Amino acid sequence: MAKRVLVVEDNELNLKLFCDLLRAHGYLTEPVRDGREAVGRARAFLPDLIITDIQLPHMTGLELIQMLKADARLRTIPIMAVTAYSGRDDEDRVRAAGANAYVTKPISVVRFVGEVRALLPVEEVRGEGGALDAENRD
Repeated sequence: MAKRVLVVEDNELNLKLFCDLLRAHGYLTEPVRDGREAVGRARAFLPDLIITDIQLPHMTGLELIQMLKADARLRTIPIMAVTAYSGRDDEDRVRAAGANAYVTKPISVVRFVGEVRALLPVEEVRGEGGALDAENRD
């Protein structure tokens, strides 16, 4: 079964890029353009991972991360922050808010996909004959 990823990004080009990259690697995506809708959409979609921009209109990504981590149904879902902020203090603030990973823009495709894979480890399942198969192989 494909892992589910909620992507919160107000920039249309970035949203399309992130979703296209994730879909190309076998993930099911749910795009969200407004952080105010993200918690409700996360409750409905129940993602395995949440990717969020930090610079969002109406609320910051830091506020969104804190809201997600305060929600009993969502707090265990890993969060990857994607941001143009690139200073060490910025990363510390984002991680202190509850993000599990931090990727700077412009993104490196290899790093982006690598961080997603690190947060969503491949599950081994027993195939016919007892052989181990990895779910979500490329």
